[in-house]
Amino acid sequence: MERASERLLTPGEVASLFRVDPKTVTRWAASGRISSIRTPGGHRRFRESEVRALLLGEPSESAT
Repeated sequence: MERASERLLTPGEVASLFRVDPKTVTRWAASGRISSIRTPGGHRRFRESEVRALLLGEPSESAT
């Protein structure tokens, strides 16, 4: 279930949390490791709840 109020993170914000390069986050999304949403302009955005779950080592909802 998608929540309209959920914060979406940019690849740069996700990269900062994981301490990796933003290109690495883009590769993770392309390989399916993390799901992303595309904006009307074609930019990737990531659900904050999924990113936080990955940081904690929990399986994401999209992986179940």
